[in-house]
Amino acid sequence: MRDSSLMQLMWLASPALPIGGFSYSECLEAAVEHGLVTTEAQALRWLVDQLHLSLARSELPVVAQAIAAWQERDMERVAALNQWVLKTRESSELRAQSEQMGKSLLEWLKNHTTASAEDIGVLAGQQPTYPVAFALAASATGAPVRECLLAFAFGWAENLMQAAIKAVPLGQSAGQRILSALATDIPVAVDHALATTEETRQAFAPMLAILSSQHEIQYSRIFRS
Repeated sequence: MRDSSLMQLMWLASPALPIGGFSYSECLEAAVEHGLVTTEAQALRWLVDQLHLSLARSELPVVAQAIAAWQERDMERVAALNQWVLKTRESSELRAQSEQMGKSLLEWLKNHTTASAEDIGVLAGQQPTYPVAFALAASATGAPVRECLLAFAFGWAENLMQAAIKAVPLGQSAGQRILSALATDIPVAVDHALATTEETRQAFAPMLAILSSQHEIQYSRIFRS
């Protein structure tokens, strides 16, 4: 992989990217509220399960398939994948998260050099979702698909580790141990996603859906999901 491609992926995975990822816990805050996650070990188990049972079966396969669609200029396929993400968000806050981060990433791309104005405009007119917007940004880097998925997953892991530090709460050392364990599991999750087809891709995480619905009316919270 070229140095420029690697740098672009590092940039896309960075928590400093101004797309608002830091403001979401993806139901981890609700799990803490209900006593399901109260320790470092429970936070790690929760996030590892979410990585394999949700991200590896849903968002990561979408990113991989959308990268191919963008590179092949298959806009019908891009639209279908974007609609799939919208339809499979099981609560209003999870859908709002995907849309907000998708729109913010497109705004970032307007001031960047890796995506054409035409492609940005195509997605902007479709209630853009984050996985498909990330695929657009990644597709223009020239990086292999597997490395793109590794970057997406690591960015997710770093944001959720920070959410665990704030919500449980945990110390920085505990957060680094969690991130280390997630980094070990991410390649396995990515390989699973790459082997996922249109027929086997799924978004079925009933506990997350229930907690997200409860989080929407949670009295005291610091995260948007």
